[in-house]
Amino acid sequence: MKPYKFEPYLKTTLWGGYQIAPFKGIFTAQPNIGESWEISGVPGHESVAVDRGLVDDVDLGLTLTQLIDKYKGLLIGQKVYKKYGNQFPLLVKFIDSRQDLSVQVHPDDKLAMERHGCQGKTEMWYIIKSDVGSKIYAGLSQNITPEDYERLASATVPDGSPSGAHSPMQDVIATHEAHDGDLFFLPAGRLHAIGAGNFLAEIQETSDITYRVYDFGRKDANGQPRQLHIEQARDAIDYRVWPEYRSSYDSTKPISQLINCPHFVVHRVVVQVAQQVDFHCDSFVIVMCLWGEANINGIHIRQGETILVPACENVLYIFGNASFLTATL
Repeated sequence: MKPYKFEPYLKTTLWGGYQIAPFKGIFTAQPNIGESWEISGVPGHESVAVDRGLVDDVDLGLTLTQLIDKYKGLLIGQKVYKKYGNQFPLLVKFIDSRQDLSVQVHPDDKLAMERHGCQGKTEMWYIIKSDVGSKIYAGLSQNITPEDYERLASATVPDGSPSGAHSPMQDVIATHEAHDGDLFFLPAGRLHAIGAGNFLAEIQETSDITYRVYDFGRKDANGQPRQLHIEQARDAIDYRVWPEYRSSYDSTKPISQLINCPHFVVHRVVVQVAQQVDFHCDSFVIVMCLWGEANINGIHIRQGETILVPACENVLYIFGNASFLTATL
């Protein structure tokens, strides 16, 4: 089984920019593209297979869910299929933030299942490019109680911003200078927001459950304030203060493990000529190309493209000059 390429879902957002299409080498008149969903099993936005480098390929045009139903553990791994069935467990994106995103939090699996009948959302960000002075907001900078949170999130004070208001919540969220190559792990429960001027890759559990806490007074396309979820977020937030929110890794190695959590394992892989990579796992491998171009298991991939390597053929034989993020279970 050869790797699959899928049609990306380009999502226009209030805060989206103009970098995703050029990065991916595609041409579109679509404005304010904030996200490119590269591989998705989210109902209503399931990825559709478009290329495998085969002639008369009967799998082209099938959704990711249909492919899993057809191949089961051969495609995603026997243990993965036993746990998730036809629901693909990860959602991977490129994100371009021309403006600050809302301050938000995601429920963990237990709370999400109780409230919404689905899994929660743990995620990670790998910053591909950041403008000078760009920020990432992640975690709490000081101890607050759930009662403090409700008071802060519900209050606004006048300031000089276009919206004319400032939320005291901004004063208790940890702010980080963003740099190319930075890594942030965001377990469910951690308050966070992508600051303006960041272009990044996001790998997350398949979930679209978000509790918005603060949105900088932003209005939607109809001129109305976007909905906040202050009460729902109260029980989802991790109120602990951690000494460090930016994750570290060895950027000098050709293969570096970035994240190893129960929901996904992510590596950064840099290849200059040729490399064989075996993660020794019963899982699919997602490969997101961050730079350059290469041939992986017989299919060409270039900057901005993402492929799904089936679990039954998940040793990567890479020829080229490129850097990647890989995600497995």
